[in-house]
Amino acid sequence: MSELPSDPSRRGHGDTPPLQQPPLWRQLQLTAAALASIRAGTSGSVAFEAVEPALRPGVQSLGFQVLRWLGRAEALRRHLARRTPPPLPDALLCTALALAWDASHAPYEPFTLVDQAVEAAKRNPATRAQASFINACLRRFLRERDELVAATDSEPVAQWNHPRWWIERLKRDHPREWQRVLAADNAQAPMTLRVNVRKTTAASYLTELEAAGLGATRVGPSGLQLARARPVQQLPGFADGACSVQDGAAQMAAPLLLEGLLPARPGAAPLRVLDACAAPGGKTAHLLEMANPGALDVTALEIDAVRSRRIDDTLARLGLEAKVLVADAGRPDQWWDGTPFDAILLDAPCTASGIVRRHPDVRWLRRESDTAQLAARQTALLAALWPLVRPGGRLLYCTCSVFREEGSQQIDAFLVHNTNARLLPSPGHLLPQSGSNARGVPDNASGDHDGFFYALLEKRPR
Repeated sequence: MSELPSDPSRRGHGDTPPLQQPPLWRQLQLTAAALASIRAGTSGSVAFEAVEPALRPGVQSLGFQVLRWLGRAEALRRHLARRTPPPLPDALLCTALALAWDASHAPYEPFTLVDQAVEAAKRNPATRAQASFINACLRRFLRERDELVAATDSEPVAQWNHPRWWIERLKRDHPREWQRVLAADNAQAPMTLRVNVRKTTAASYLTELEAAGLGATRVGPSGLQLARARPVQQLPGFADGACSVQDGAAQMAAPLLLEGLLPARPGAAPLRVLDACAAPGGKTAHLLEMANPGALDVTALEIDAVRSRRIDDTLARLGLEAKVLVADAGRPDQWWDGTPFDAILLDAPCTASGIVRRHPDVRWLRRESDTAQLAARQTALLAALWPLVRPGGRLLYCTCSVFREEGSQQIDAFLVHNTNARLLPSPGHLLPQSGSNARGVPDNASGDHDGFFYALLEKRPR
């Protein structure tokens, strides 16, 4: 998830004229349908994928804004309606409120949004009976907007647009940074590229971007952060593997794991490397890009067969090769050949609490109990994979989470129970939208990045 680009803009890019948009009422219908689906437990990726391709960019852009301000919208709806409406009318009402509550950030004039939301209700048989109710709520909102917004300002969920349990956990985990993290979650993430150093250099590719009229700045050893998000089709050489879209924090994984192991001595056997939870393949590819051809023998695991195909697609576009297996990393008896690995990358399943800017649905889908369940899975994966590391080898544990239960607390417990493990210098917790909050990480080392956790573990030689 952490390697996906930021949400698309509804407006055109550069000199390219914007696509002809459908009527706003139709976009609001589709946005509300996606919100209702997400509330029912569907991931945002799946919900927006269900929208026909021609309409998807505009609907997803509106949907992302709705999800970022859903806490405020639901608080306003509670002041406007004594009873919660049925799911789809409520989703349409909250969609309009989320988009219109702050006129300075509204994508359209609030009066236009209200008018088109009522039109959307009238044109859908599933919401037509509620059209008058929606109209009354939204007209009242326009008349009393300042008073209603002020009345919800004291509600933490409305103020921060995160579930209350999430806010309280961040307060405990990051008592000096929690407000900044929550505010960062409601901003749009930047689009960051990883240059394929087998094909070009970051400096050369920056020149190509500038020649194409695309502004960017250097971040990290091979990263470039675009001044403005663009469709990948507009990036020079993207189809031929010149670059990939990958967040700056995610780009730290491969260098951390391989530092000191490369280059292998001439004639030496290739380093055996395992990417244990590899889809969509960005970190697998980065590992291979960093080494000379033949220097690494990489195995990429993915438990989901559909997601596994994305690894193959990623490697094919970049001209790279790895052994891709559909397998459960936690069951080595089903896939391991018995030869230890020199290095293992464990990008473990987690709450994704560090990538809320790119996936604003995550905060509304997660439940408080999910953290403990995922932490148990992380513990099991560490226990299963640590025996596969050769003495003197290393394992890099990472999650795209800002919760300590999935980061520092996980590693503290692992070190207590594994006396043959040594923690090497590692970034630890990286909080979103800052390049200078990790130990030993220089300012702007990875630009404006997502939230991540890294711990590099070395197995003590016998």
